[in-house]
Amino acid sequence: MHVFITGATGWIGSAVAAELIDAGHDVTGLARSDANVEKLEAAGIRPHRGDLHDLESLRAGATGADVVIHFGNLHDFSNMAESGRVERAAVETFGDVLAGSGGTLVVASGMAGTGSGILTETDASPHVGPDSMRGGSEHLALSFADRGVRPIAARFAPTVHGVGDHGFIAHIAGIAREKGVSAYVGDGANRWPAVHRLDAAHLVRLAIDDAAPGTVVHAVAEGGVPTRDIATAIGAALGVPAVSIAPEDAAAHFGWIGMFFAMDLPASSEFTRERFGWNPTHPTLLEDIAAGAYTV
Repeated sequence: MHVFITGATGWIGSAVAAELIDAGHDVTGLARSDANVEKLEAAGIRPHRGDLHDLESLRAGATGADVVIHFGNLHDFSNMAESGRVERAAVETFGDVLAGSGGTLVVASGMAGTGSGILTETDASPHVGPDSMRGGSEHLALSFADRGVRPIAARFAPTVHGVGDHGFIAHIAGIAREKGVSAYVGDGANRWPAVHRLDAAHLVRLAIDDAAPGTVVHAVAEGGVPTRDIATAIGAALGVPAVSIAPEDAAAHFGWIGMFFAMDLPASSEFTRERFGWNPTHPTLLEDIAAGAYTV
C-alpha cells in the first residue's frame, strides 16, 4: 500500500512509519523543512514538502494514497483554538480527497476531557464541532464512513513514553529538575493511562490492516498509573523528593501542563486487545522512568 503520513518525523509518526516500511508498504511523509526532508530520506520515507497550514500540499500528498495517517499537530497549547482550526481543516481536506475511494484515514485523538469513569472504545468523543478540542477532528473523521472512506480513530494515552520522548512526562520531569521537587496534585490518586511508543506504533499497523470503517482503537497499555506514582518515580530517578501541590497552586508550579496532570483519565483497551490481538510487550511507564529515560 501507498501510505501518506503527516507527523512522520514526530515521536509517534516516525515509529509508525518504520512499522509500515518493515511490513513492505510504500511510505511518503509530509516535510515542512529541509531538515525534515533529510530525516525522512534517512529513514527510507519519501518526503513531500508542505505543512499543516498549506491545504494544497496536504491534498497533493494524500492524492493517490491508499492510507492517510494524520498524526501531525501544531501542539501550540498557548493557542488551542488555532491548533483546533488547523487540525479540522486538515481532516476535512483528507476526507475530501479520499471520499468515494474506500481509502483509509487514520487520525490521532486524545483522552483528555472525555468525561468521567473509565473511557472505552465505544464511548463517543464529546468534542464535536469546530470550536471543540482538536477541532472535533475525531468525530469529523468518523463521519466520513458515510462518504466512502474507512476512518479509524487512534486514541493515544496521555503519555506515549520511551527513550527520546519529549512529551508530557519529559516536560514534567524537566519541571522537577528545575524546581528541585517532583510534584503531583493533591493526593495524586488521579490516573494517567500510558503506552510505550513502539507498542502504540504496532497497534496502528494492526488497525490499518484489519479495522472496519469507523473503528476507535485505544493505544493504552496501562489503564491508569496514579500521578503520585509517576512523580515518585521521577523524583527517585532525579534524586529529588516527591511532594504534593495543592490544586490551587498547580498552575503556578507546572504552568500550562498543570491542568492536564491534575486530570483523572482512566481508560480501557479491552476491545482493542481482543479485536486486534494487540499485546503490549515493551517497558511500562514506571520502568522507563526508573531506567533513566527521563533523566537526560
